[in-house]
Amino acid sequence: MMDKTARTPVPVVGALIRREDGRFLACRRPPHKKRGMLWEFVGGKIEPGETPEQALVRECREELGITVAVGPLYWELVHEYPDITVHLRIFFADIAEGQPQLLEHSELRWMLPAETVDNEFCPADAPILAALRAGEGLPPR
Repeated sequence: MMDKTARTPVPVVGALIRREDGRFLACRRPPHKKRGMLWEFVGGKIEPGETPEQALVRECREELGITVAVGPLYWELVHEYPDITVHLRIFFADIAEGQPQLLEHSELRWMLPAETVDNEFCPADAPILAALRAGEGLPPR
């Protein structure tokens, strides 16, 4: 059995895409994937040779069919799941082109930060969601 402390974190990125009304885009994982049916930010693993920003643009195109303009880093953390340790970076992003489509997720929703308490998100997102609910580090829209 592998020692969890020896596991190298997998670099992943996520997009905090917000609207003028304060809602952000939440995506529900498909039921057949790990952490299926939990909500998350759109994003995924950084491939070898990619910058975090390049990975985020690719993931948004693959998962939602949109092009995003990646903004500044909002949050960074390392989280241990039973099966994987992730080094998660969440960036502000704006939709530059297209409308979000269900290409990979089972549901998409524009959510107010307060609504996150009634919707189950991936555990790594908990501190980010708490900060969003408190309005921490958010520039005005």
